[in-house]
Amino acid sequence: MRNQFLIINILAVICILLLAFTFSMSWLWLLAVIVPILLIGLYDVVQKKQSIARNFPLVGRTRYIAEWLRPKIYQYFVESDTEGKPFSRLDRSLIYQRSKNETDTTPFGTQLNVYNETYEWMNHSINAKDYSTINQDPRVTVGGKDCKQPYSASIYNVSAMSFGSLSKNAIMALNGGAKIGNFAHNTGEGGISPYHDKYQGDLIYQIGTGYFGCRAKDGNFDPDLFAKRTAQDNVKMVEIKLSQGAKPGHGGILPAKKVTKEIAEIRSIEMGKDVNSPPYHHAFNTPIGLMKFVKQCRDLSGGKPIGFKLCIGHKAEFVAICKAMIETGVTPDFIAVDGGEGGTGAAPLEFSNSVGMPYREGLVFVYNTLIGFGLKTEIKLFASGKIVSGFDIFRAIALGADACYTARAMMMALGCIQALECNKNSCPVGVATQRPELVRGLDVNDKKVRVANFHKETVHSFVELMGAAGIDDPDRINRSHITMRISPFNTRTYDEIFHYITEGSLLGTKDYPRGFETLMANTTAESFAPKFEQVYIEED
Repeated sequence: MRNQFLIINILAVICILLLAFTFSMSWLWLLAVIVPILLIGLYDVVQKKQSIARNFPLVGRTRYIAEWLRPKIYQYFVESDTEGKPFSRLDRSLIYQRSKNETDTTPFGTQLNVYNETYEWMNHSINAKDYSTINQDPRVTVGGKDCKQPYSASIYNVSAMSFGSLSKNAIMALNGGAKIGNFAHNTGEGGISPYHDKYQGDLIYQIGTGYFGCRAKDGNFDPDLFAKRTAQDNVKMVEIKLSQGAKPGHGGILPAKKVTKEIAEIRSIEMGKDVNSPPYHHAFNTPIGLMKFVKQCRDLSGGKPIGFKLCIGHKAEFVAICKAMIETGVTPDFIAVDGGEGGTGAAPLEFSNSVGMPYREGLVFVYNTLIGFGLKTEIKLFASGKIVSGFDIFRAIALGADACYTARAMMMALGCIQALECNKNSCPVGVATQRPELVRGLDVNDKKVRVANFHKETVHSFVELMGAAGIDDPDRINRSHITMRISPFNTRTYDEIFHYITEGSLLGTKDYPRGFETLMANTTAESFAPKFEQVYIEED
């Protein structure tokens, strides 16, 4: 078989020669075409890494070409408008249209199968309101009893994406869009770069386990650097990252060869050394320690809103954090709940697919737990997890969120085409790459306007939905406003699926709401680790 393919390759070369002779090509051009082909064929024969190319020189390479082309062909020619992953063409088209201020209406009715399980809809009102009379820029004031500089946040903001993961042009366009649209831009855990400061859009400064931007030489938290970073006027809030949905419980490493002078200065790290981002924090190791760290950050920042971000894993750990809030009297000003469906530039497949609670269940649990401990009035909830439309915002608020984050939708507003090459440094539109020749294709002045347009139009669609539901304030949205089909002939409203619990019902010593009995028995404010004592509950 191998000899047969060698013969085929030789015949192909002969055909090229005949064609060249027929069309009177010069021998110089012939050599320019044939010699590289022959060299590649010879290399295929002697190399040992690719078996198919070794056995079938030249021809075997078509497999790798096909693999490279497959996602492009599938996206544009094979998949339907509703099938694409992680985002369907319907979602992508909606984002592109809104970012460009083009028509975002759809003809001929829905393409969704409304009788499929998990289909969801919003319950409208006969007594709908004129959306033009509703506040077109609904906002949320973030800041509890100990906050000295509360922040008025948009209900829709840019989620955490670091410089390094995204290009400098992408960061500038996102921040420029945030400035135009008056919404917040989360820095990601890579620190505040000059590109975050370029347009002075509002920043949420995220600090992760690597403490980039406020990192001491030994890798621990540096209070002085943190105070300096958060003193900037454009830094409106601080988010302590405990985990993220796409890879919760997973640390990372920045190889020494990637630590440029610019990255080293931004992240407060040394050049020439690998930089570890561990899966846990060194600044605390108990729930009470976390609350003390929240207070320390609030004091160092001059009283700016301090919160933390997490993807729910062991429920007992969050219950322990709430117990620590009660015991210390310290509460964060906000909590961001990320879901297992969240995005990332790169993560092990097992972590992306099989670790972390999806945001809906996580958000409901966090909201109910805060209500049960009587803490919700002090704490605002941010939700993130594929929130790209006005309905997505409405649904998140119905589940308990006060405001939302989005990352990949903002990337698409920048021009991301879902090429799925974020981890290869080869993003063709210059969003998730550091290659200068690709980055230059992303025009900041054009894309910052698109980001602002997308935000404005999405919030506008949310306001229209509120009007259709007969309400004029996001605080009036609740779980009864959303219905889900749970079987071909059965539906439930969200309040029937995700039950509310009574405010303060976790503050006593018994008669806890169902599902919290074992959690309350197994948790303390002194440790994240549960005791794993089984509590037996009599059936009704």
